[in-house]
Amino acid sequence: MKIAIVIPAYNEENSIGLVLNDIPDEFKSQVVVANNNSTDNTAQVVRDLGFCVVDELRPGYGSACLKGVEYAKNNFNFDTLVFLDGDYSDFPQDIFKHIKSLNSTGADLIIGSRNLGLAEKGALLPQALFGNWLATTLMNLFTGSNFTDLGPFRLVKRSAYDLINMQDTNFGWTMEMQIKAMKLGLICEEVSVRYRKRVGESKISGTVKGSVLAGYKILYTLFKYLIFMPMPANQVAKKH
Repeated sequence: MKIAIVIPAYNEENSIGLVLNDIPDEFKSQVVVANNNSTDNTAQVVRDLGFCVVDELRPGYGSACLKGVEYAKNNFNFDTLVFLDGDYSDFPQDIFKHIKSLNSTGADLIIGSRNLGLAEKGALLPQALFGNWLATTLMNLFTGSNFTDLGPFRLVKRSAYDLINMQDTNFGWTMEMQIKAMKLGLICEEVSVRYRKRVGESKISGTVKGSVLAGYKILYTLFKYLIFMPMPANQVAKKH
């Protein structure tokens, strides 16, 4: 297994160094931070630590992820992609849980579920908890999946990622990946991951406007692919 790690980051100068320092040594040579038009010193912090950084001027979480994957494909040799956030809420060391699950199940997509793990009190704000519950409940109802989270810390085989053909440029990114994986009949798993309060204020759930926009886009993405993508008869989803 050859892993490339993509970290989208927008104004994370106070946290991105902590994230990069906690990535296990065996994966540090294939990490790219997708700097999403930050107005602070995020990019310089990454460069000073000796990591790769690519700039994405288009705003949006999905835009940064797409740019990071593009860079990885052009510069790294890998068969597996890992995504995690740059705000230090994820524990990069939990990547080994994803790898263990992949080795034991052969899954195409593995979601790190914060709801199955040990989330620090207050790390997931009430609006984020409700939004995750609503989105996963509806997705499970209509696709037969058994997801508990739209967590950002995820592992996906490169072949599966290419098949999914990601398009979303902002808040619908995680939902798009999960629902399209289900609709394509890919095998999906969950692993429990730890989660702590992020460094700084969330750009999404930390504001009313961000929460509303994110919720709308996630639900829009859900129903978009429910309507326009057929569900294969042999679709299978598992949860651990």
